[in-house]
Amino acid sequence: MAYGQTKRVDSRQIPGTDIIKPEFDLEALEAYLPQGQKEIDSTPTNQAPDITAQYWDTTQVRAHKNVKVDFPFKIEFQDSTYHNPIGKKMVVTSRYGWRWRRNHNGIDIDLISGDSIYSLFDGVVRFVGYSSGHGRTVVVRHYNGLETTYAHMSKYGTVKANDSISKGAFLGYGGRSGNARGSHLHLEAKYKGVPIHPEYLFTFDDSRAVRAKTIWVTKKWTQAYRYSSRRKPKLDLYTTEPEALAGIKAQKKIYIVKRGDTLSRIAQKNQTRISAICKANHIKSTSTLRIGQRLVID
Repeated sequence: MAYGQTKRVDSRQIPGTDIIKPEFDLEALEAYLPQGQKEIDSTPTNQAPDITAQYWDTTQVRAHKNVKVDFPFKIEFQDSTYHNPIGKKMVVTSRYGWRWRRNHNGIDIDLISGDSIYSLFDGVVRFVGYSSGHGRTVVVRHYNGLETTYAHMSKYGTVKANDSISKGAFLGYGGRSGNARGSHLHLEAKYKGVPIHPEYLFTFDDSRAVRAKTIWVTKKWTQAYRYSSRRKPKLDLYTTEPEALAGIKAQKKIYIVKRGDTLSRIAQKNQTRISAICKANHIKSTSTLRIGQRLVID
């Protein structure tokens, strides 16, 4: 079976891909159950659960509109590694974070136009099409509730919306379609439409490691403005709910400077002192603030 075949791609024919069972997270799947159905039958079966039951939109990148997400939430992985999305050494050129005064909700991986793009895990293709900004895009929903987005492609493979695919399935070719400065893969990881810092979940090196089988995600790891797109984040990985709840309590607030803001006004809004803001951000009380500047509020 060659690359590019839709429906169940045989992972044995994709170099470097381990044969795995589809990854099922029963709790995450409950989000996609029909209304009124509260439980998922955990009886062993050879068939994958239906993850297309709810919030399944094949016409646009965003399927989860007006969906409330409670924090922290749990994501479970059955595999300890993911498939390399470009099939060669990954060089990260821009990270999830604050970039050009707005959120950059994914990670950019360098490639040459025409390089092959592969799915990180088993799943079902939800969207194949052109998106403003993202250009030619493929979105795959995985069996643990996570969705991965592959953007700026130059050409689609033969995959279509509603196709079931395996880890390492060929999705298309990399490029620079849409709003892209040079050819690269823009990769996003989302849960119920919420963009998660990809480096909180995965290492982007030769190990292709999933950081833990169970990962608890706090709101901090879904707010790109907290991070710089130029630097690796300092990781505080939460693998249990108590750890995540403790992390939330210790979390620092980030304030984005708006037009007309002064240190005095910001301090008053946040019930803190100018000296505390200056100390936390290594600035002086006479420093000039820039619109869009991020300030840590202790």
